[in-house]
Amino acid sequence: VGMGVGDAKILRNAGARVTEDVLRTLVLATHLLNVNRVLVMPHTDCRMAISDEASIHATIQNQFGVDTSSLEFRTSSNQRESLLEDVARIRSYPLIHKGVSVAGAIYNVSTGQLEPIDC
Repeated sequence: VGMGVGDAKILRNAGARVTEDVLRTLVLATHLLNVNRVLVMPHTDCRMAISDEASIHATIQNQFGVDTSSLEFRTSSNQRESLLEDVARIRSYPLIHKGVSVAGAIYNVSTGQLEPIDC
């Protein structure tokens, strides 16, 4: 992706979804750390993209006896659609530094290739 040492601030979470915490971190990064490019990059074969909320909650309950129903895991049955939504969410967030470039791509874990998504 054309980056050198120190060029990337990596924020990683389950499903690569843009949450409130990601937005908070991007506000800090774009204003205080000179971040001027953001790449949202989910990957293929992601558990958050091949399972739904109910089945993940049920698996954790059944295997570990933990009720996670108060959490939203933000699963996605359509990674492309979710990626488009998340890129748009960052671009429209009013507190992120103006002029920041935001793009999206899906990383294919089988091939090691990035598939840019026209956002």
